[in-house]
Amino acid sequence: MNGVATSPDGIQIAYEAEGTGRPAIVFVHGWSCDRSYWRHQVGAFPGNRVVAIDLAGHGESGFGRNSWTMPAFGADVAAVVDALGLDDAVLVGHSMGGDVILEAAVLLEGRVRGLVWVDTYSSLGETDDTDETNALVARLRIDFPGAARAFVREMFGPTADPELVEWVVADMSAAPPEIAIDAVRHALGNEAPAIDALSRLAVPVVAINPDHEPTDEASLLRHGVRPVIVTGLSHFLMLEDPGTFNRVLAEVVADFG
Repeated sequence: MNGVATSPDGIQIAYEAEGTGRPAIVFVHGWSCDRSYWRHQVGAFPGNRVVAIDLAGHGESGFGRNSWTMPAFGADVAAVVDALGLDDAVLVGHSMGGDVILEAAVLLEGRVRGLVWVDTYSSLGETDDTDETNALVARLRIDFPGAARAFVREMFGPTADPELVEWVVADMSAAPPEIAIDAVRHALGNEAPAIDALSRLAVPVVAINPDHEPTDEASLLRHGVRPVIVTGLSHFLMLEDPGTFNRVLAEVVADFG
């Protein structure tokens, strides 16, 4: 079933939902992606209600927002959860989507069973990446398609399927530059707000991370995030090895009780 919800600022938020069963699993894509990045997950959890969302400015959702912030994206997710009447949900966010689901969980207090980050943070509170973020934003402003292609290629390991790499690179580098640049600026500067949100949420949070880059497990644990490391994969692990990812996610959801 495809549907549309309305965000608090009036933007139409497209989603697809299928199945029944508790908890509902709500999938939120990352930067310059859309709900098609969860195509191997929708339908893979027959015992649960499964929802995949296009955030505002992405996929089939509407445009027109002045600032593409994590709180605004979080309100998109909450709008879909409200429209579907979900009262028991696990929110799953890939990359930037992990920041988004923190904001959504704050809005949906009492209706979220747990949160799952999919390669959102490899450490928390350990480094200051402001200079690196500013440099990336500058490159994207000068030549968005070229800089985006280079940025996305770095997200894959040497064993990733070349066809998948080329599809993701082409898709993400075709995003609307004005939305993508503002969104990445907010996403990469969101670590402090993310840590603050973690301190205020009373739900379990699990980080499913690939071993493409090392995870500082101790720093995640200090902020209440339980790391689960998947070997042999890189940033888009739900596309690179859907079978392994779905098995790990099913175990995580089951552990939420």
